[in-house]
Amino acid sequence: MELSSMEYLNFERTELIAGEDMMNRIANTRILIFGVGGVGSWCIEALVRTGFGHITMVDPDNVAGSNINRQMPALESTVGQPKVEVLRRRFYDINPSAEVHAIVGRYTEDNASEFAIETYDYVIDAIDSISDKANLIVRCTDPFTAPRRGFFSSMGAARKLDPSKIATAEFWKVEGCPLARALRTRFRRSGIFPQNKFKCVYSPETIPHRKEGERGVNGTFVHATAIFGLTLAYLVIDNEYRQ
Repeated sequence: MELSSMEYLNFERTELIAGEDMMNRIANTRILIFGVGGVGSWCIEALVRTGFGHITMVDPDNVAGSNINRQMPALESTVGQPKVEVLRRRFYDINPSAEVHAIVGRYTEDNASEFAIETYDYVIDAIDSISDKANLIVRCTDPFTAPRRGFFSSMGAARKLDPSKIATAEFWKVEGCPLARALRTRFRRSGIFPQNKFKCVYSPETIPHRKEGERGVNGTFVHATAIFGLTLAYLVIDNEYRQ
């Protein structure tokens, strides 16, 4: 992919620190992200604004009013529209030369092979379903089906307040995260484990609800979910910067 002179100016400040070689490399880097909600939408926004030029987004949901407090595609004007389609239009407005694919769907064990994960450079996991997440982790750490350059996963971003507690760690070293704990329990009970190490974004903090809400629904602050997403983007950017 080549940028026009006008589009090049969009990324000029990034190139000052990244360098020409990195900018050319990431313009042709293929990224697949599962989940573009409170975490994933901010992650992929950051990667597009950095200059990553080949993006595939997978998410089954339409924008809901309850998403407006924390999700990039969520506006009064976009309620009812598929999240990935809203983001696809937005990303072409950021970088008209990008190749952006929007898949309205859900990753499951049954359709996993359809995504051809091994053909992508990076896969980012920002999905909530424990069963789907566990299967995706196993697939993305299997040498035969793993992405070419990296796989990164978000642990639970709800009920977090303090941004200084958001951190990265190898999955088995994540502490204080109920989602990571539930995943590890699932792996042990099934006897099916990730075959390689992978990095996660997590926070050990859990703040209480001050209002009794709907059962099974967790409260969220946008600064927390966004920092989770931006930290996922950092893991990809850092991996490329160090090439």
